[in-house]
Amino acid sequence: MNPAVLTGEHFMTGDVACAEGALAAGCRFFGGYPITPATEIAEQIAERLPEVGGTFIQMEDEIAAIASVIGASCAGVKSMTATSGPGFSLMMENIGLAACTETPCVIVDVQRAGPSTGLPTQGAQSDMMQARWGSHGDYEIIALAPSSPQDTFYQTIRAFNLSETYRLPVLIMSDEIIGHISERVIIPEARTIKTVSRPRPKGRKDRFKPFQPGPNGVAPMAIAGEGYNIHVTGLTHDEKGYPVMTVEAQEEMMTRIIGKVSRNLHDIIQTESYRMDDAEIAVISYGVSTRTSLAAVDEAREMGIKAGLLRLITVWPFPEDQIRKLAERVKGFVTVEINLGQIHYEVERCAAGKAPAFLVGHPGGTIIPPDSVIETLKTAF
Repeated sequence: MNPAVLTGEHFMTGDVACAEGALAAGCRFFGGYPITPATEIAEQIAERLPEVGGTFIQMEDEIAAIASVIGASCAGVKSMTATSGPGFSLMMENIGLAACTETPCVIVDVQRAGPSTGLPTQGAQSDMMQARWGSHGDYEIIALAPSSPQDTFYQTIRAFNLSETYRLPVLIMSDEIIGHISERVIIPEARTIKTVSRPRPKGRKDRFKPFQPGPNGVAPMAIAGEGYNIHVTGLTHDEKGYPVMTVEAQEEMMTRIIGKVSRNLHDIIQTESYRMDDAEIAVISYGVSTRTSLAAVDEAREMGIKAGLLRLITVWPFPEDQIRKLAERVKGFVTVEINLGQIHYEVERCAAGKAPAFLVGHPGGTIIPPDSVIETLKTAF
């Protein structure tokens, strides 16, 4: 029996399910710092990692936590940290470093209402734009939004697989409600769980170029200390990893970093449709807001309103083409999210005036009830 996989039926919170998903994916290092409402992830994985030969370190702050995760990943270990809004802000510079150095790792943000300290024990979805653009410069990021503890388990595994496949940081954008709700979680047998490990180099170690892309645009990754020539820097660098301070080198590096995501959108973007085949109004939602949106769609159908739900599982990269195609046939969009319009504005941008877009949102602290969605569906259309 694989001790990393607690096969069977359990009753657990989303935070605990996240920790178990990480272990099942092969995570063997966690560097973290306690913060509400993400602390339970650290607590669970701190207890479980020694059972599977892994390492947990509580760092002095969130800056050190993400730095330790990047270092452990460079040493060849699948690594993760978890935080919430204020800690997420502190991690941004090093998330940019992981993007620039193409270092795979997973960062969980269990969102709470802000800004600043805000409402530490109450949920929100207001870090979504920070997830995309929080660090400086141009780069691509992958962000997933689970909608239940069971989904959190699977999306955590998927986050590690995507991170390892494309050599980049992947974000899990949970929230206080999903993190703390307790539900049934079924964990399958270890042999049925697909895990992915980063591409590994072959050939002469003295001629190795750590950032020379392979066929899918992703460079094989050597483990520090195993004999390959490696130079890693956050400066603009060439395929050898050495700093090159030219415009041409910057363009070449950024083309590689962005291209490995933009050229593989069909493998990265994942959405889920509910009653969309004949829908005249598209409700767009993600995370915990999906749950109340489902109820609203069913109620709207009973009232004769042809609504359907498009759940964003992958929020970044944004499913632009899917929204553009929907704009050609629906009467309009309603975005449901616990913020003041962060993803709504993306829907509006992609709709490009072909269909109106409306927001059902608020600044955080509680879920959005189905009645609020129903009211917009009735008044806007």
